[in-house]
Amino acid sequence: MIRRKLEENFFRILMALATILVAGSFFLIVGTIFYKGIPSMSWDMISKVPGGGFYIGKEGGVLNAIIGSLYVAGGATGLGLLISIPVAIYMNMYLGGKNIIANGLRIAFDVLFGIPSIVYGAFGFFIMVYFGIRASLLGGILAVTLLVIPILVRTLDEVIQTVPKELRDASLSLGATRWEMAKVVLRQIRPGIFTAILLSFGRAIGDVASVLFTAGFSDNIPTSLHQPAATLPLAIFFQLGSPVAEVQGRAYASALILTIIVLIITILSSVLSKRLSKNIK
Repeated sequence: MIRRKLEENFFRILMALATILVAGSFFLIVGTIFYKGIPSMSWDMISKVPGGGFYIGKEGGVLNAIIGSLYVAGGATGLGLLISIPVAIYMNMYLGGKNIIANGLRIAFDVLFGIPSIVYGAFGFFIMVYFGIRASLLGGILAVTLLVIPILVRTLDEVIQTVPKELRDASLSLGATRWEMAKVVLRQIRPGIFTAILLSFGRAIGDVASVLFTAGFSDNIPTSLHQPAATLPLAIFFQLGSPVAEVQGRAYASALILTIIVLIITILSSVLSKRLSKNIK
């Protein structure tokens, strides 16, 4: 009895310490960004593109990087979703979900999920060179799409597996085709789809390696898919590399903007997910 009590207390303390460590790390990171970013934050930072001499401390902002990040992350997430939903449906509705081919695909996507993003950037750059595509918004979207597809597929796959098998069997027993059954399942997993979108968008908007050679960088807002596009992670990278203290402060302000964007997307996704969950019948 005493041994069980000691064991329970030991693991309770261990779990509490792990929780404190994780929560402390989160608040330390966010606190540092806010502490160093707020003094350099201004209306010009979010409303203007870089002016002449911006990277040596002169006027301008990072509006080009904000818009570019939203373009790249939004485009990649949307394109990745169009590809990932049919793949997840095929794995679960047509392959049966548990056979050797479906399990092999899951392992493949797990491996792709763990590949460093710089590899996707290098592969995207190779494809761009092969087809004669210059560093541009299109190149960045394609490279980041490859990055988020494994996230989307595996998340949607896990969500689909939570749908009761009885619901699928009931659809088939009423004479529905597999595609009609898939539409019923998609209706049930709409909150999960928003979760997948959130995860992929957060990874896409915060990644720097995959867009380093594919999206290029520009002080202007892209008006075409064939123009280079700046992103916030790249802007942060370039600003932190500056020897000018004011420009380094702007890097933390850019990081603060990126954090706020992800926070807004998270809140909106959570609200929409809850509303959709109430409407599912």
